[in-house]
Amino acid sequence: MTVYFIGAGPGDPDLITVRGLKLIQSCPVCLYAGSLVPEQIVEAAPDDARVVDTAPMTLDEIIDEIKTAHDNGQDVARVHSGDPSIYGATAEQMRRLDALGIDYNVTPGVPAFAAAAAALKTELTIPEVAQTIIVTRTAMQSSAMPNNEDLDTLGKSGATLAIHLSIRNLREIERQLTPHYGPDCPVIIAYRVGWPDETFIHTTLSTMVDAGRKSKITRTALVFVGHALKAGQDFRDSALYDADHVHVLRPKKKAKAS
Repeated sequence: MTVYFIGAGPGDPDLITVRGLKLIQSCPVCLYAGSLVPEQIVEAAPDDARVVDTAPMTLDEIIDEIKTAHDNGQDVARVHSGDPSIYGATAEQMRRLDALGIDYNVTPGVPAFAAAAAALKTELTIPEVAQTIIVTRTAMQSSAMPNNEDLDTLGKSGATLAIHLSIRNLREIERQLTPHYGPDCPVIIAYRVGWPDETFIHTTLSTMVDAGRKSKITRTALVFVGHALKAGQDFRDSALYDADHVHVLRPKKKAKAS
């Protein structure tokens, strides 16, 4: 018996991996985070599968479901939104499974920030503008942020920031990041990425609080901050395909003999 942690992607059922879909189709038990995972994805479970929405459940209740499946020799598809490695609360489940001696493995999924960039037709790493992406959040009612992971510290990097779980904390984002990025730095509020009501609000650090208030968005949003978001056409080409850039797969051509 194995528990398969599966990243379902951000919302669009087509964005689940082939491996993840096949596992859901084969497991007799499917536990999924119903608040964020589309029903179309778990509809792929076998007709006689036990399919349970874990959104209203506690950790103990989820583990009890897995223990029951283990006792019955049934594999479990444990379906999370996005990629399980990012704010998936999978580590605490794995710790319990380790203690119980229950086998598990992980199938990655498309993270929301990558799906948002695809929908926006943008690259988050622009030559000489930003070469780093930081995926982070702010502390509100959830667990506190570790030392040196506050936005003021992270903002000193000038990296492209993908800030999760913080749509109700826009004023604090503005306060901490404006000294590092400037008031006119572009911000994109990405709401329900991959869902039919997906929405992108283009704003700036100085105007995002009003933009967020007018949108009435209070959850399921990702906040991007960074100058790479408006690079447009004004940036240098990367060295990757530069004709003068020599590397092992594109060695320097020998001069032709005269």
